[in-house]
Amino acid sequence: MVLEDVKFLNVLKGKRIKLTLKTSSYHGVLERINANKTLVLAHVTGSDGSKIPGLKMFFGHEIMNVEYSNEADTVRGNIHDRTLEESSNVEEFQLDRNTVTLGEDEEEYINFVVIDEFHEKFGPAVMHIKKQDVIGVGADGVEVFKHGRLCWLQIATKDKVYLFDILLLGAWAFKNGLSMILQDKHILKVIHDCRAIAGCLIAQFGVQLTNVFDTQVADVMCFHSEAGGFLPDRVSTLQEVISLHLKVPCSQILPLKMKSQLSKEESEIWQKRPCPVPLLRVMALSVTRLLPLRLVLLDALMTDYMAMVDSYLNSSYYAPDELAHVNMESVLELPPELRQLEQMRRERQEWAANHYPVTEQGLLARFNPRVQSPPQTPTAAQADSFKPATVDTP
Repeated sequence: MVLEDVKFLNVLKGKRIKLTLKTSSYHGVLERINANKTLVLAHVTGSDGSKIPGLKMFFGHEIMNVEYSNEADTVRGNIHDRTLEESSNVEEFQLDRNTVTLGEDEEEYINFVVIDEFHEKFGPAVMHIKKQDVIGVGADGVEVFKHGRLCWLQIATKDKVYLFDILLLGAWAFKNGLSMILQDKHILKVIHDCRAIAGCLIAQFGVQLTNVFDTQVADVMCFHSEAGGFLPDRVSTLQEVISLHLKVPCSQILPLKMKSQLSKEESEIWQKRPCPVPLLRVMALSVTRLLPLRLVLLDALMTDYMAMVDSYLNSSYYAPDELAHVNMESVLELPPELRQLEQMRRERQEWAANHYPVTEQGLLARFNPRVQSPPQTPTAAQADSFKPATVDTP
């Protein structure tokens, strides 16, 4: 596009236009013209009359002709567009400003940047992320999976959250740096339930996600250990894991619960542009706690191991004058400290079976525990026996 074309298009902002490309044509409302010679249309229809959800970006070198359409008022006022705008109302989903504002301290902590164009912000954001060893990753869109549409990709570092508008940036966002980050084996990606994101990335953009710490998997493994080998009847949501392991009040993670409960029709809100600020905050909130959550889960997973190491350190198995007479076979015998693991497993399993209902599949109803009467409540000594303990060798 030459300068005269840009001036002409600026006059048409907010109006319905027809773009003719080399192989097809599109009608839509001119939403924005970027410095990198791309333009964005809203309420787009193809030459065959099919409607394209959300926004669509076009590159200047692809455009053969631009025409003003007198159908602007008619198209803007039709039933489809009104319904989409009304269903995208943030108040309808209770994601209003009061809901997602978590107090002054929390709001300052959620330092997010919206990346919706390649000019200025995209390059520095990618460079900053590439320098990280660990990042949090999230995604939102309409049925984000193989056959869905990815609209937003969230990446959290220690001090900042980047919200990449994939609906506007398109596949070029991955070609210009995001795929390199997501496929880098030296950058650990912390994700809650990586299945949908991984499937979406490989199917829509050919990006193979690698080196992932999945907080949902880690949570199940922690419960498996605590319950002596029993598995829960279902996996945990992100808000449940945050509440359980980070002890975050329910009021602070309520927006995440609302976000996860959006219906298929309501999920079209992710395609709304400009995106409501409360929704941007919810997206940022969904990844800010992934990094501290990973550390807490790692500690929980290592609890038994550290307890066994401590029991080794405290062991007086060999007196100094006995070391010279120890043979190799006795050294390699399984010590009492490690044999205690089997006893711990049995005690934990017995406690878990009494504490949680067991389903027909042999799984524990983790989020529906039995109501224990006072006499049945384990004593402090019994409760301690469910945890790894240091074993004194006789």
